[in-house]
Parts: sequence; C-alpha cells; structure tokens
Amino acid sequence: MAAAAVQTHAARRARVLAAMPPGAVAVLGTAPEVARNGDSDYPYRHDSYFYYLTGFTEPESVVVLVAAGADAASAPARSILFCRQKNVEREIWEGFRHGPDGARAAFGFDAAYPIEDLDGEITRLLADAPALYCALASNPALDAQIKLWLGSVRRMARTGVTPPASAVDLLPLLDDMRLIKDDGEQATMLRAATISGAAHARAMRASRPGMYEYEIEAELLYEFRRNGAQAPAYNSIVAAGANACVLHYSANDAQTKDGDLVLIDAGCELDGYASDITRTYPVNGRYSAPQKRLYELVLAAQSAALAAIAPGLPYSGAHDAALRVLSEGMLDLGLLNKDIHGGVADVIANKHYMRFYMHGTGHWLGMDVHDVGMYRDVNAAGKPSRALQPGMVLTVEPGIYVRPADGVPEEYWNTGIRIEDDVLVGADGHTILSAAAPKTVAEIEEVMLAR
Repeated sequence: MAAAAVQTHAARRARVLAAMPPGAVAVLGTAPEVARNGDSDYPYRHDSYFYYLTGFTEPESVVVLVAAGADAASAPARSILFCRQKNVEREIWEGFRHGPDGARAAFGFDAAYPIEDLDGEITRLLADAPALYCALASNPALDAQIKLWLGSVRRMARTGVTPPASAVDLLPLLDDMRLIKDDGEQATMLRAATISGAAHARAMRASRPGMYEYEIEAELLYEFRRNGAQAPAYNSIVAAGANACVLHYSANDAQTKDGDLVLIDAGCELDGYASDITRTYPVNGRYSAPQKRLYELVLAAQSAALAAIAPGLPYSGAHDAALRVLSEGMLDLGLLNKDIHGGVADVIANKHYMRFYMHGTGHWLGMDVHDVGMYRDVNAAGKPSRALQPGMVLTVEPGIYVRPADGVPEEYWNTGIRIEDDVLVGADGHTILSAAAPKTVAEIEEVMLAR
C-alpha cells in the first residue's frame, strides 16, 4: 500500500482511539466469504467499515484498537490486526496472502497476529478494559464471539480481573467520519463517476431497437472493467419501455422496441468507492414529443435540486425543490387534475405526486452506494434536516413514472424517467462528479445520432 494511504488509514484509527476512554478496546471484523454453490464462492468484497480503518482487503480479518491508558507513556494506544497466516500451498490456489508480519509492515499496524490467536489475545486485552466498542448487532458471528470473550473475562473475577462495564456501538462514530470525504476519497469518487459516465455514453452509442437489455448491460460492464473498476457498485438496472416504471427492476432480459425509452441506473465501484448514475434515453436516438416533455420536466426538477446544494443548506432542500417543480409539471401536463388535486401546495401537502414520484431525491454516496450517515440532526430540537458540509457526497435523482390509468393522458403511459448524478459539496457550492455522462436532450441525441 502506498505510504500516503497507510498514513490516511492510520490517522482514521487515531481519531477513533482519541474518542475512546483510556484503556477501552474496539473490535471490528471484516465481511465473511460466502459460498455461491458447490466449490464456488461469491466474489469477495470486504466490509466497508473495516476497510475504512485498515485498507486491508483479505477475508478472515479483525482489527483491534486499544486506547492509551491513563499514563499514555507506559500504556500507549495500539492498533492490532488479526489475519490469515502465510500459506504457500493455499497461495498456489487462492493467491497472495500478506500474513501477520507482512500486513503489519505494509499497513502500518503496531502488531499483527494470526487470526487463530484472536480468542486468546482478545480475552487478555479485555481484562480490566473499561469499555468495549464494537459494531453492535451487525455481525452475528462476531457478536457470538464477543459473548464468549466476555464470558471468559468474567470467569477471571476471582483473580481480581473485571470485564468491560459497558458495550458501545462503534458505528455512529465511524458514520460521521465516513460522511466527510477527504481529498483522496474525492479523487477516487470522481474517477469512479467518470468511468461510469463513459459507460453510460457507450451504452447509448451501442443501443439499437431490437437489442436485449442484457446486451446493453454488457456494454456497461465492459467499460467498467476496461478502465480498472473492480465491479459494479450495485446490480445494474437496464429497463426499457414499461420496465422503467419498476424502480428496482433487475431482470434485464426484455427486448427493446422502436420508440422505447431505456432507463439505465448503473455505476462502478473503484477501490472501494461507489458511483451511482441514471440516464434515460430513446433507443432509436430521438425523443418523441411526449417523452421530451416528461424528460425536460425531470431535468428541470434536477436543476432546481442542484441549486439547493451548498454548505449550510439543509439536506432536505434538494428534495423539496425537486418536488415543487415535479408537482407543478404534473398539473401542467395533465397527469394530475387541478380541479381534483388543487394547486401545487395541495399536491405536495396531500402527497398526490406520489402516484408518479414515490421516492426521495437522493442519498449519501461513498464506500456504500447508499452510504452511512444520519440525514437529520438528531441532537437538535425537532431533529431538523442535517446541514450540508464540504466533503459530503450525495446523489440527486428526481424521476417520474407513468403507468396506464384512467384520467392520465395515454401518450405518457408506460414511461419511466430518472436522471441521477453524483454531487460533491464544496467550500462554496457543489461539483457534479458524474458530468461525463451525457444528460440534456441535445447531448444525448447528439451522442446517439453519431453512432
């Protein structure tokens, strides 16, 4: 691992250690390997929290942080890794392993031990520790181990040893840390979004009426991997025609037809960080007049939402802004009836818009596609929407989904449109990380007509 990355992860561990009382112990494990079938596992992906603190991607690993004692000179803070031992025979089959000694040197830990030593070492470390920090109720296997460790410490009571007096959830502390991306994280997320933007453009150029959704998906996957992304950040949605009205459509097996819109919600994961982009385009290269009207409405809603993103503004402001534009458009286009549903204020107050727009306008983005972090200020009276801060990354994704229904103009039936970008909050505004993906009607038609 590069020296700068080692320092970054060490600094994160130091922040956690500084937040713990003297002598407290924190334990965090990575994700398990999961069997797919027979002698085959699902592709391995580390736990995000574990990776955030360690940069270590091997399975069967646990990190233990021991806060400095009351006398830091005699009992300094320590970060300890437990991981798989070197095993030349297994490496022939499964690839390189760092082993404890290699991992300690490469990743900047104070000590490292074989994972088989965890039970004995942790029991010793927990003896007389005032508190245990862990991911409460997040990892059943580790929860069971913690129960056994505490039992072992309690059985040492006759020798004068005391177990931790409290168990503290470690994740809220890490959530707040992860919510603000540092310069390195921002650069990785920009690169991930740029790769994904190029993949969306490639899919547009490749699309023709009659293609199957999975053929278009293949273009995305090719562009992800050829640019170094390790995997999709989530299951790609490639939804043609009426399928775009299914928010989490996953089959990707229908044949496109001339006149269909194709909604693609897809992004790659690069070096542990996700991107998340949605574009909706005509498979034949030209929006029909009704499609264009709906598309321009969603684009206007996104523009209004983006204008509400800047430091100090509430997170909810983007959704509120998009909702006003969408509600007004639903009335203007006849999706909602002014005589029945009233004006914009009535549509919003009574949630009539949810017939055509039933999800939020975004979410945090980072190591997870729906990243961690509170959306409300839980420490303030009334728990208002959290204020945006520089370094936060969120998606902005308004949409509209029109299913066949009485009273709804037939020219809009079976049309689903969503436009989603990845947005970094800056010092005095915001930056669209996913700007590489064509977005306006003119940009998309230009890309497709140049095929």
